[in-house]
Amino acid sequence: MKIQLFAAALAATSMLATLGTASAHGPTRQKVSEKIEINAPPEKVWTVLSNFQDGGWIPVVAKTEGTGGNAPGAKRILTLKNGATVEEEVAKIEPEKMTLMYRIEKVDVKVLPVTNYSSWLVVTPADGGKKSEVEWRGAFYRGYPNNDPPPELNDEAAVNAVTGLYKAGLENLKKQIEASN
Repeated sequence: MKIQLFAAALAATSMLATLGTASAHGPTRQKVSEKIEINAPPEKVWTVLSNFQDGGWIPVVAKTEGTGGNAPGAKRILTLKNGATVEEEVAKIEPEKMTLMYRIEKVDVKVLPVTNYSSWLVVTPADGGKKSEVEWRGAFYRGYPNNDPPPELNDEAAVNAVTGLYKAGLENLKKQIEASN
């Protein structure tokens, strides 16, 4: 009898544990990476990207205001053309590697449907240093942190929004830099 009770209790515990993990699933971290080749030396491209106080190369940005220059801890507020704002902070900058890492500290999910967003901009020499490859990559969670998100705040919406931002930003960066060559 004791063995049967123990087996029943073990089976019930096992079943409850399975149910508990099945219903505890939340959002998973999403990642996006976009690259573009620019017909300009890496130093010229890095000069634009490493200037954290100027987000003018991003097409949706109307104005950039910030403090702290380009050092870790530097902050900026991007005012978008639709009037919304995005608050960002430099987390890490490595000029010798031409790498800048920043985080979004505050954004309305109706503007960009993400949370816990961090991003890297990396410039790599191409064609013997005559050209540059720029990679813009980010990691984030969808805008709705709980289960069953509305369509405009789900994983797909977050990935599509960030991908669109990166593609448009890189295309505009290329256009601006190559026009000034």
